[in-house]
Amino acid sequence: MIRDQGPTSKIWRFAIWALAILFVLNLLAVIAAVMVNSFATRWLGTWLPAGWTTRWYFSAWKEFQLSSVVLVTFEIVFTVVIISGILGITTAYALARRDFPGKRLVILLFLLPLLIPPLTYGIPLATVLYQLGLGGTFWGVVLINVVPSLPFVVLVMIPFIEQIDPRIEAAARVFGAGTTSLFLRILLPLLLPGMLAALLLVLVRTIAMFELTFLIAGPTTQTLVVSLYYAVFASGVRAGQSIDAMAVVYMVTTLFWLVLALQFVNPTQIVARAKQQSTH
Repeated sequence: MIRDQGPTSKIWRFAIWALAILFVLNLLAVIAAVMVNSFATRWLGTWLPAGWTTRWYFSAWKEFQLSSVVLVTFEIVFTVVIISGILGITTAYALARRDFPGKRLVILLFLLPLLIPPLTYGIPLATVLYQLGLGGTFWGVVLINVVPSLPFVVLVMIPFIEQIDPRIEAAARVFGAGTTSLFLRILLPLLLPGMLAALLLVLVRTIAMFELTFLIAGPTTQTLVVSLYYAVFASGVRAGQSIDAMAVVYMVTTLFWLVLALQFVNPTQIVARAKQQSTH
């Protein structure tokens, strides 16, 4: 029996939808303002700019040395992805296939960097890295970003690994498959969607990670998001359009990889697949 919704319930639902729509419209308005201003010759007190130009992008590329910044960003990001992928997939396989005393505690320790604010562990970790001489270096930035990326890969990959029937692996070993052959011929094709999703999301996360990178990055190891921060708050007079052009480059770069990642898996399917597997 379905009860009719009272006026209070309708008001609450209307208020929730109104707040959600207001939030989305406000977010879209901010993004639109940044994008429009990045192409504006001059925009003061009018609905639309006085004219349009692309010169701010060329100016930002030269002024903020975006070619080197983008190159360093992707060198750091892909190194983090490779290290997190190798260690994370191996760890996820061990946690998905093995039962041992204290397993839940180990999983909890792996997930802590995802559960607590980055600055909580970022500041003491950055202090240790500076004491080891890694402050401001390429590997310092990589290591501090691996800390939250590794458990993220583990969290994403465990449900995918649990979907694979262990009897398939046992049968392959009976027929003489070694560890390398088992991984390349059996596990890799089955895990490929999950691996791509996890690694692409780590890539997006690392590009957008400001707090940890800011704590350890030096003048030559700044990623795009840290360089954008310095462009906004560093001393000196800079054209607002150039900064907005740099912000658009950052948004487009992040959005491209995020959309690509979502083509492989919907985040809600990670839990749904695990539940479906457990019912069979």
